[in-house]
Amino acid sequence: MSALARWFKHKGYSVSGYDRTASPLTDELQNEGIPVMFEDDSCKLPSSLFENKEALLVVWTPAVPRDSKLYQFFEREEIQIKKRSEVLGLLSSENYTVAVAGTHGKTTTSSMIAHLLKSANKPVTAFLGGITQNYQSNLLINSSKDKTIMVVEADEFDRSFLRLNPEMEIITSVDPDHLDIYGDESSIVEGFREFVGLLKKKGKLFIQDKALQRLGEPVADKKGISTYGLRASTGIHADNVKAKPGSFVFDYLDGKMQIKGLELFIPGFHNVENALAAIAVALHFELTEEQIKTGLASFRGVKRRFEIHLNESSKVYVDDYAHHPEEIRACLSSIRAMYPGLKLTVIFQPHLFTRTRDFATGFSESLSLADQVLLLDIYPARELPIPGVNSEMLLEGIQADTKMAVAKEKLFEVLESLQPEVLVTMGAGDIDRLVPKVKMWISEMSNSTEQGV
Repeated sequence: MSALARWFKHKGYSVSGYDRTASPLTDELQNEGIPVMFEDDSCKLPSSLFENKEALLVVWTPAVPRDSKLYQFFEREEIQIKKRSEVLGLLSSENYTVAVAGTHGKTTTSSMIAHLLKSANKPVTAFLGGITQNYQSNLLINSSKDKTIMVVEADEFDRSFLRLNPEMEIITSVDPDHLDIYGDESSIVEGFREFVGLLKKKGKLFIQDKALQRLGEPVADKKGISTYGLRASTGIHADNVKAKPGSFVFDYLDGKMQIKGLELFIPGFHNVENALAAIAVALHFELTEEQIKTGLASFRGVKRRFEIHLNESSKVYVDDYAHHPEEIRACLSSIRAMYPGLKLTVIFQPHLFTRTRDFATGFSESLSLADQVLLLDIYPARELPIPGVNSEMLLEGIQADTKMAVAKEKLFEVLESLQPEVLVTMGAGDIDRLVPKVKMWISEMSNSTEQGV
């Protein structure tokens, strides 16, 4: 939503917004001249909004429920309301659109594609699902007069990605998720098949090999498909992958060509796989090997996607957005490869009661990759509590030396007793607000150790 707000502001429109709570992102928007209100009350709306009702557009995300007082007010006043996905769909119909979908990896992959194109001076506009470290924004705008390449993160939540009009698609993964929307795994698979069906004639699809297996023959039989993955049996794949503290080195191979000695400074085996898709897109747009190498090495990732805040010999701190068992498994297995022999402590905040209930076994199994697991309360987001569904239900299945549910106010007391060597905060709720406090705690503990306290 904030990327669209910034886009409309850039185009000269008057823009204002609503959010449930203030955050660093809403602070940034207000500093950019986009007012944000935090009360679900139509009386708080600025009167200037209604000077020309016919020209007023309300862009709505399903994260705001339909019983919202603001939503109901706009409906009563017969003001035009469009979903965020509808607006992106309209924009995508006017540009050459690269749509990046997947239950995991789409934010990093779309950001990486946008960065590679921009660093090679290609005309790119990008609507991203996270704040890129290179540009400190979730929006990139084409400043040239050339027809833009529009990179869009295609979100499967609420079937939003079915509103787009892509010439090129990337599918990074297809795993069960958002079962509160889709109901079961077969429905989400069918949703991704419909997404592939949107691809324009002579369009191009880059799809991760396991995702293609899930989608099956209706997709596999289409023309213009290339598969990618870490396995050598895949068409586009990585070779000579080496994990280093702070980066991964690998070679890109696609049967036609190879690019050796690529270095990616956002670590993780899953990010190497994301990079394969980004490189394939870059080659499609005729970037040179040198442009790809330089662009990839300069990519600094997305906030809260394997974001390394501290990287010392026995003190490592990583923050990650992972909120699905497969994302947790990918992150923790990569950290194990990067820091072998060090004690791994994870603080995890489950996101949504339905997701915790539906994937409880998977959460317990993936969290078992850590030595010490601390579980915060479930972040409810748009949901009401479900009786019997809580963080504690994950504990029995977690195979870790130490595991416990912890209240936020007791967290640092517990951390002090555990003395973590590699610490990871993980989740899609408000756990990111702990990051500055965790960094301060680590700094204070380090100073106390050096002073012999």
